[in-house]
Amino acid sequence: MSRTTTTSPAASTSVNSEQISSMKIQKEIFIEAPIDIAFEYVLEQLGPESQMEDGKPFAFKLEAWPGGRWFRDLGNNTGHLWGHVQVIKPPKLIELSGPMMMSYAATNHLQYRLEPEGKGTRLKLTHQAIGMITTPLREGMPKGFQSWLERVRQLAENRKR
Repeated sequence: MSRTTTTSPAASTSVNSEQISSMKIQKEIFIEAPIDIAFEYVLEQLGPESQMEDGKPFAFKLEAWPGGRWFRDLGNNTGHLWGHVQVIKPPKLIELSGPMMMSYAATNHLQYRLEPEGKGTRLKLTHQAIGMITTPLREGMPKGFQSWLERVRQLAENRKR
């Protein structure tokens, strides 16, 4: 990375040279619950039932329609926009696109695809990103997404019982 900074009494300018990169994460999990229940809990995990890997609540709001927002509401008109619903076809597909967890020049696409399999559901997650992706996010996201899938399975399988 190179940086050029110029200053004057009225203004300063900083120019950085960063590498733009891309990444793709694919994960899947089998859920012992019908597809409609599994899809319901995909939406819950993307919404009010979301948790961090350690079980700490990380509640989102999801407007589950095309163009709907996906965001963290921190109260008092503060929060973080993670993306918008690009495609929703219950109970088989939801796609979200936006900055997601990246507060810098990057864009993301997140797809949850569900398929009936026997008496259960196969849930496939694909995350793709392009931009100035930091190393900590690149290294942490696969584990985070696996945690989210496990949470969906836990919620759906507990509901089924």
